[in-house]
Formats: sequence, structure tokens, C-alpha cells
Amino acid sequence: YKVYQINGWRNRYRGLSALTVNDMMPDHSWFGNPPTLLVDLRGEAYEQVIDKIERAVASYPYKDKYTLWPGPNSNTFTAYVGRLVPELRLDLPSTAIGKDYRPLSHPIGRTPSRSGVQASLLGLLGFSIGVEEGIEINILSLNLELDIFDLAIELPGIGRIGQDPDID
Repeated sequence: YKVYQINGWRNRYRGLSALTVNDMMPDHSWFGNPPTLLVDLRGEAYEQVIDKIERAVASYPYKDKYTLWPGPNSNTFTAYVGRLVPELRLDLPSTAIGKDYRPLSHPIGRTPSRSGVQASLLGLLGFSIGVEEGIEINILSLNLELDIFDLAIELPGIGRIGQDPDID
């Protein structure tokens, strides 16, 4: 597997790019936390998605910048790739701090799933509305989400309560 990651310590302590690309097993735990599967694409129909992901990774504008809060960080990276690869229909959890980071020069745009619109001031204040995301309000990177289609809510620091979304 090819794994794309943002590692802030590389940038902060070594002056290297925060973006790493490695051949390794995906989905390993992070500081004792198990991975969460967000998207599962299989078959020939999704082979073109790999090329789109690689182009999105190559164009990521914050390779040499990392800020834990409010971003750009690893969740900003994942959201960025999602916006450029609509086939992922990526809906990041409310606990993914940095997913709503948008620069002041582009405060309004598509949600990471590309199923809606988002307005955000540096990930500190904003809202999103979309088919995958539902209705989200973001204050100081704390998200409250009402997921209408999956009959769930997401709360700051707690996460999802209710039905889990279907993974394709």
C-alpha cells in the first residue's frame, strides 16, 4: 500500500516537508487509538481514483506548514484530498480538528465530500451544509453536526451518536 501522511514533527523539528509518502501497511493505531475506516472503494471502477488522489496529494498547498490548531494539519490534508476527489464522498468526523481549515483567501467552497458548501474562517468559525455532512456549525474548531440522512448527531469532543454512515 502507498500511504500519504502529514507529520507535523518533521516540519517543526527537522525543517522537512510535513508530507510523507511511504509503502507500508495502512490503518495502524495512532498513540493507542485504533484506525477508523472512512471510505472503502474496490474494483476496477475506482482505479482512476488512485490517479486523482496522487494529483491531489502533489498539489497540497501546505506541505511545508503545520499547525496543530486550527490547522493546516493532517485533517486539513485529508479534507483537501476529499475536495479534489469527489468519488471519495469523504465525511470526516466532528472530532477531526483541522478538517474545516480554509485560508482567508478562500473562505467559501465545497465540503470535503463535495456534496455541499462550506464557509470557514481559518477553521475557527464556520458552517457546512451537505448531503454527506448534514448541517455543521464550527466554533473554535469544535463541531456540532446534525446528520439528517443517517439519523445521528456529532458533538464536540464526543463524536457520533446514532446510526453509523454506510461505508461504500
